[in-house]
Amino acid sequence: MVFRDRTKAGRLLAERLLHLRGADPVVLAVPRGGVPVGIPIAEALDAPLDLLLVRKIGAPGQPELALGAVVEGDPPQTVVNDGIVRALGVSPAEIAREAARQLDEIARRRRLWLRGRPAVSPLGRTAIVVDDGIATGATVRAALAALGRSGAARRVLAAPVAPRDTAEALRGLCDEAVFLAEPPDLGSVGAFYADFHQLDDAEVAALLDRAGGREGEG
Repeated sequence: MVFRDRTKAGRLLAERLLHLRGADPVVLAVPRGGVPVGIPIAEALDAPLDLLLVRKIGAPGQPELALGAVVEGDPPQTVVNDGIVRALGVSPAEIAREAARQLDEIARRRRLWLRGRPAVSPLGRTAIVVDDGIATGATVRAALAALGRSGAARRVLAAPVAPRDTAEALRGLCDEAVFLAEPPDLGSVGAFYADFHQLDDAEVAALLDRAGGREGEG
């Protein structure tokens, strides 16, 4: 299965999520690629669209090695890989400092992309996490864990493509998961799109502006 672009993939996912229209949903897109996927889902479900911003907490001196992740929210949630933290002997204070630094970056991106529009609380709602594809699942694992702590009534994961083993593991972390393609070997997410161009900040902000305008009209 190859999707024309992220918007088309979002429309196909929306068809599989229509049963959630009356479940007080909020669509939480993982930027950047989850935004154009999430917009047609939000439209189909008559739901607000917001971002779910997640940042990796890198190990001291090894920034590519993830100690965990921090997820925005009220309050923000830190999800830690205990095994790696113990193996490296990283202190709670070090984790807290890096988490605070990443939260500053999350706040900067929210201002840049959403231009002051307030966040939508998932408390008591059906939170639908949307991305344009899942490789390892590390980001959405952190997102789902944080949503569980933030009081979402139901957690739903939706993505056009995820490798079969990862998809199966993620189903155990949420109330519902919808994937359009589950290849045994992913290769790369981009291989499942005819158009998988990299979205820049201006395009993300413009997409969210248009989605915000439609919500305001509704």
